[in-house]
Amino acid sequence: MATQTTAPGAQDTRRGERRVVSNIVRGSIGNLIEWYDWYAYTAFSVYFAAAFFPSGDQTAQLLNTAAVFAVGFLMRPIGGWVLGRYADRRGRRSALTLSVTLMAAGSLIVALTPSYGAIGVAAPVLLVAARLLQGVSVGGEYSTSATYMSEVASPGRRGYYSSFQYVTLIAGQLTALGLQIVLQQVLSASQMEAWGWRVAFVVGAAGAIVVLWLRRGMDESESYERAAAEEGEKGAGDGPARGSLRMLLSYPRQCMVVVGLTMGGTLFFYTYTTYLQKFMVNTSGIAKPTAAWINFFALLVFVLLQPVMGLLSDRVGRRPMLIAFGALGAVVVVPSLTLLSRTSDPVYAFLLMVGPLAVSSLYTSISAVVKAELFPTSIRALGVGLPYALTVALFGGTAEYVALWFKNAGHESWYFYYVTACVLISLLVYIRMRETSDGSPLESEAKA
Repeated sequence: MATQTTAPGAQDTRRGERRVVSNIVRGSIGNLIEWYDWYAYTAFSVYFAAAFFPSGDQTAQLLNTAAVFAVGFLMRPIGGWVLGRYADRRGRRSALTLSVTLMAAGSLIVALTPSYGAIGVAAPVLLVAARLLQGVSVGGEYSTSATYMSEVASPGRRGYYSSFQYVTLIAGQLTALGLQIVLQQVLSASQMEAWGWRVAFVVGAAGAIVVLWLRRGMDESESYERAAAEEGEKGAGDGPARGSLRMLLSYPRQCMVVVGLTMGGTLFFYTYTTYLQKFMVNTSGIAKPTAAWINFFALLVFVLLQPVMGLLSDRVGRRPMLIAFGALGAVVVVPSLTLLSRTSDPVYAFLLMVGPLAVSSLYTSISAVVKAELFPTSIRALGVGLPYALTVALFGGTAEYVALWFKNAGHESWYFYYVTACVLISLLVYIRMRETSDGSPLESEAKA
C-alpha cells in the first residue's frame, strides 16, 4: 500500500499560514485589552460621572465626562506621531509593547483615584491625566497594530486578516459591556456608583500584564525587517529619515485620503457605538441595564460581520465597499436616530442600532488595511497613525460632546444632520480615490 507524503512546499505553506495566524492572534488579544480599557470609560461613565464631578443634573455630569473623553482623543495624534515614529524606526513589536504599558498605567489611575467628595478638584484632574495617557496609548496602538496586521497577513487575504483589528476593537467594547452587565446583576445601583465601576479598570490593568507577556513572543514583520536591513546596507543618505515627519510630508495625497475616508467613518462609528448607550438612557428613557443589554447584542452582531466583510473586500475590492458605506450611511442616520429617540421598546431599539452598525461594517472591516495599503514600509505606521488620529480626535472624539451639547441647547436633532453631512463628504472621497489593493506597496513588498 502506497504511503502518501505531503510535498515540502505544501508543508511550508501550512507552517507559514499557522505563523500568520499566531501573530494575528497575539496582536489581536493585545488590541482587545487596549480597547477594553479605552471603552470601559464610556461603558461605566453613567455610574462614575457623579464620583468625579460636582452634583448636578444627569446631562451636565455626562457632558463633563464626555469632555474628558474628548480630551483623551486630543492626545491620540500625539500617540500616533510618537509611537508611529517609534514603530517605523524601532519596530512594530516594541511599539505595541509600549502602548499597552501606557494604557495599563492610565487604567490604574482611574481605578485608584478617590472621588470628588474626598479630594475635591484633584479627582477630575487625575481623571484627565489618566485619559491623556490612554489617549497617547490608543493613538499609537491603532496605527501600529493596523500596520503590523496588514504586513504579516497573507497576500490576497489582507482584508480578511486586517478585519480582526476591528473584531478585537469591538470585542474590547463587548468585554467592557459584558462586565458591566455582570456587575449590574450582582451589585445594587448604589454599589455600582460607589465602587463597582472601579472593578472594570482593575481588570483592564491586570489584563495588560498578560498582553505584555504575549507580545514578547510576536514575530517582527518581515516588511519592517527587510526595510531596516536595506537601510542598513545603503546608509541613511541625504533623504528624510525613516519614520520622520519630513518623510510623511512627501506623501501629501495619501495623507489627505486618510483624512477624507476617516472623517465620516469614525463619526458614524462612534455615534452608533460609544454614544448610543447614553442616547438610549438620556433621550429614549431606556433603563441603564436594558440599554447595556441592547448595546451588547448589537455589538455582538457587529463583531461577527467584520471578518465576513473583510473577506468580501478581498474578492470585490476596498473601494466599492467604502462607496456602499458612504451612500447607505448618509441615508440611515436621520431616520434611525429620530425613531430611536421616540421609542423605549428594547427590541425596536436593538433593530435601530444593529441596522446602522451593519452599514458601518462596510467601513470598519477594511479601515486598517486601506490606510496601510497607501504607504511604503518606511513611513507606514506614522502615515496610518498621524492623519488618522488627527481626524478621529476632531470628529470621533468629539462625537459625544457635540451630541450632548446640541441636546443641552435644545436642538438634539441637529446632531443627526451633522453626522450625515460628514458621511457625505467622505463619500465624495471614496468615489474619487483609487482601488488601494491594486498596486499597493504591501503587495510589491511581498513579491520582493
